[in-house]
This record gives sequence, structure tokens and C-alpha cells, in this order.
Amino acid sequence: MHDTSHKAPVWAMRYLLFIAGMGGLLYGIDIGIIAGALPYLESTASVAWKLTAQQLSFIVAAVLLGSVLSSLFAGALADILGRRWVMFLAGALFSASIPLIALADGYTPLLLGRLLQGISGGLIGVVVPLYLAECLPAQQRGRGAALFQLLLTIGLVAAALIGLLQAQTVETATQAAQALPEAGRIAAIFTAKDHAWRSIFWVCLTPGLVFTIGALLLAESPRWLAQRGRIEQARQSLLRTRLPADADIELREMQDTPENTAKAGGKARDPLLSRRYVLPFLLACLILACTQATGINSILAYVVNILNQAGLSGASANMADVLLKVLNAVMTVVAVLLVDRKGRKFLLMLGTGGIVVSLLAAGLLFRGAEAHLADVRPAIAAQVQGDALVLRLDAATLAALGAAADGTPQQLTIAYAYGPFTNVKSLRSDDPVLRQVSIARADAVQADSVIGVFFRKLHLTPFADPAAGREAPLRIEKASLGPVPSSTHGWLVAIAICVFVSSFAVGPGVCVWLALSELMPTRIRSNGMSIALLVNQFVSTVIAAIFLPTVGLHGYSTLFFFGAGCTVLYFLAAAFLLPETKGKTLEEIEAHFSK
Repeated sequence: MHDTSHKAPVWAMRYLLFIAGMGGLLYGIDIGIIAGALPYLESTASVAWKLTAQQLSFIVAAVLLGSVLSSLFAGALADILGRRWVMFLAGALFSASIPLIALADGYTPLLLGRLLQGISGGLIGVVVPLYLAECLPAQQRGRGAALFQLLLTIGLVAAALIGLLQAQTVETATQAAQALPEAGRIAAIFTAKDHAWRSIFWVCLTPGLVFTIGALLLAESPRWLAQRGRIEQARQSLLRTRLPADADIELREMQDTPENTAKAGGKARDPLLSRRYVLPFLLACLILACTQATGINSILAYVVNILNQAGLSGASANMADVLLKVLNAVMTVVAVLLVDRKGRKFLLMLGTGGIVVSLLAAGLLFRGAEAHLADVRPAIAAQVQGDALVLRLDAATLAALGAAADGTPQQLTIAYAYGPFTNVKSLRSDDPVLRQVSIARADAVQADSVIGVFFRKLHLTPFADPAAGREAPLRIEKASLGPVPSSTHGWLVAIAICVFVSSFAVGPGVCVWLALSELMPTRIRSNGMSIALLVNQFVSTVIAAIFLPTVGLHGYSTLFFFGAGCTVLYFLAAAFLLPETKGKTLEEIEAHFSK
């Protein structure tokens, strides 16, 4: 009997971590799956359904929109329905989105399916860390959040591998079709590509169903139950992952919080603007904003461009990109092993310190390369014809722009604008394929969208009005020419970015989910997490929106230095404001802020 009491919580704990990990996997798939499917979707849908580039952009962006919308109400929904049922709802929406997308025969079901995936991702990003924080014992809470982040990174890698597998299938089908007559060859390749993007989504259905069905077998959060006076059910929930003595102690702590004591005695509860609520909420928002201010999402998204600018060839830059994704997953495993041993403050200070050093190193490397750039804006502006520019980077053009005649490969970067719409074009003279830059209004001025109109009415939008760009003349804002950095310079930048990704994975990558869930008092945890995650997504979106225009006008070094400056603030917040939460119950953390 004694033996059973010790084993039962272990298996229940493993099951809870497994299902939460599947939630992280779905979150990663949500983010990464479109990358592998998009080339084949673009090739087939634009022919079969006459989809425009703008519609394809909406299909890609629908996940972000759905995630932002669901983040707004995820906390309130988790309070009304309970954490377990919202996890089930998130899994059901993801699972429903797969056949909707994979069987789509037009734009509307594709867009709706991607929107459902985004809504699912937003719910998962709030409710799974919330559930883990409220259900896991203090000694296991860090590992639970780390496993969520680990499976998220594995989801990204899995999405890339699924896309790679289908790419090989399409390549094989293309080679086999070469022996067919032209009409048959075109039909065979079209069928292979159409099957490829649908198969990429079908593969994702299995983890979705596992998470959905598995969520039904979980116990409800004991803290959610205790908040509603269902004390015996809360105790039974605790007993699934704790021994009876530990469950009774923790249940008493839940009942003895000022909030539950006031409720039981009919007293007025502390106002939401009291220090015990405001301080942890603001601290969590600061941590989440600083996490994205490091530039992690934009650097990972543009890493191939960055390394090309740093001096690496296309093949080497893509190889470094794969290495970074694997390194991210490996270092997250290290974080899983350390987070409950070394604590959150130690990992955050270690990680943010490494990020500052690596971003400063990358910024200084780029600043050294950018110092050799020549301003050729007047010469480029003189070649504008009407509202367009076509420029071939051949020997004659290089000579006209004042480049040395020693055959050194040159790199030209042009930042331009049509009214409020900006864009950047960059090319290298040693590129074996593309040595010509073409600038036209259609490249910068996008068609209007429902999303843009909606946000402009709220005066909360980075979306410019297309009407302001349709008649505006082409304006060359900056044009610079200089020698392509050496491959040694490129690999030094790659090493700096590897240190950056490693430091992020060990520190903020894992601890951000803990800050999101551990710092919030029970009364505001669900809604506070929704708002903090929204802050996180907003900062990420803004940095992504300004990334290319900023590097075009001010160079890559500027953004790296900006990220380093924000991370110094992050380091100071972790060192002096963040309490150590390792081994503490949520009630003990809440009591810290009420002192």
C-alpha cells in the first residue's frame, strides 16, 4: 500500500507533462508548418484557384491574427470554463483546422483553417503554462515549463523535417515526370505539389488528436477548483500528483491566501490596483516585452539574410540556419536539466548576460564592415526612370558607382519608399544567378486588407493606407556600396548568433513561460497572462515590421546594439526585481509581493 502511494503520483505526473508537452509541440507546429507548405501551395493554388499574392500573405498571417485575438480572451475563457476544458477546446480547434485546410478547394476554407490554427495557438500559449503552474508541485514547475518550450522547439524542427520530406517526394516525382509528354509532365508535377502541401498538414492531425483526447483525461486545476469553493475536488486533483500529506499542506495554503480568506469571511477583497497585484503583473509584462526586445524572432526569421550580408554564401548560410535550429533544441534540453536545480534568476542572468555579449559582438562585427560602405544614393537616384528602377550590377555599373577595379565582390543595398511604404533591396556582384535589382511600386505598395482597415479605424495600426502610396513618387532613401565581407567575417557573425541562440534557449526561452505563470497571483493569473502574452506578441510584431527598413537605413549593427541595450535592462530586471521562485509554491510567491 505504501509503495502504491509513492508510485501513483509519478505516473500521473508523467502523463500531465506528456500532454502539456504535446501542447508545446502544437504551438511549434502552428508557427512553423506553413514554411514547408507555402512553396507548393503557392505553385498550385495560384493556378487552380487564382489566388493573389495578397491572399497568400493573408493565409500566412492568419495564424498571427488568430493568436492575437484568442490571447485577448484566453484568460477569461479559462476562468469561466476551467483550464482543462480550454485545453480541450484548443486541441479541438487545431484538429478541426487540419481537414479544413487539407481538403480545401478555395481561398475561404484555407483562410478559415489557418485562423483556427492561430486561435488554437493563442489559447495554448496562455492555458498550458497556466495549467502547469497551477498543477505541478513547486519542485517540478520549472521542468514542466522547460518541457513545454523544448517540445515547442521540437515542433519547429518537426515542421521543417516534414517539409523537407515532402520536398524530396516532389523532387522524385518531378524527375520521374521528365519522360512524359509536356501536358502529362505539367499535370504530374502539379499533382505532386498539390499532394505535398496537403500531406504536410495531414501529418499534423495525429499530435492534435493526441492532445485533444489526452486533455479530457487530465484533472482540473486544483487552484481553479479551490477558487470556486470545490475544496474536496481540489484535494482529489492534488492527490493525482502529490502524496496525501503534501496535498493537505498545499490545500491549506490555497485556502489561507488573503483572497480566499476574504471570500470565506465575506470581507472585501484587495482592489486589483493594490501592490500585490500590480507589481507582479508589471514585472511579468516587463520580462515578456524584454524577451522579444532581444530580437530573437526577427533574427531567427532573417538569419539567412543576415549571414549573407555578413559574408557567407547562400549554401553556408542555410547550413548555419539548420545548425541554429538544432542548437536551439539541444540547449533547451540543458535548460530542462538546470531550471529546477539552479533556479530562474541564475538562468535568466546567465542567459541575458550571454545575449548581451553575443549581440554586442555581432553589432561590432557589422559596424566594422559597414564602415567601408560608400554612399551612392545620388548616382542611384539619377538612374530612376519614372517611378521604377532597373539596375544590373555588372562591371560597368560598378565602375560608374566608384567601386575599385580589382575584381573584389561588391554588395549594393538600396532603401527606397513610395510615400509611407518602404522596402529594401540588396544584391551582390558575385551572385551566380541574380545580379539585377528591379524596383517597382508593386514591390512596396500592398493592396489594402480587412485587417489594415480594421486597425486603422482604431488608430492602433502599423498598416499604412495604400492610397497614400499609389501616386507617391519613388524616393531613394539610402544606397550604399562596399566590398562583400570575407567568409571568415561571416562565420564570426554566425558564431555570435549561435552564442545568442544558446543563451536565449538556456535563459529567457524557458524562464519566460515561468515568469508568465508563476509571478501572477491566483486572482489575476489567467487574465494577467493573456495581457502579458499580448504584450509579448505586440513587441515581436513591431520589431519584425521595422526590421528590414531599419537595416536598410541604419545597418544591421543598429538593431544588434538596440537588442543588446534592451537585454541589459532585462539583466538588471532579473538581478534586482525578479524574486527567486525555485521550490516555492504559488501562494508563497504571491505572499512575497504582498509584503
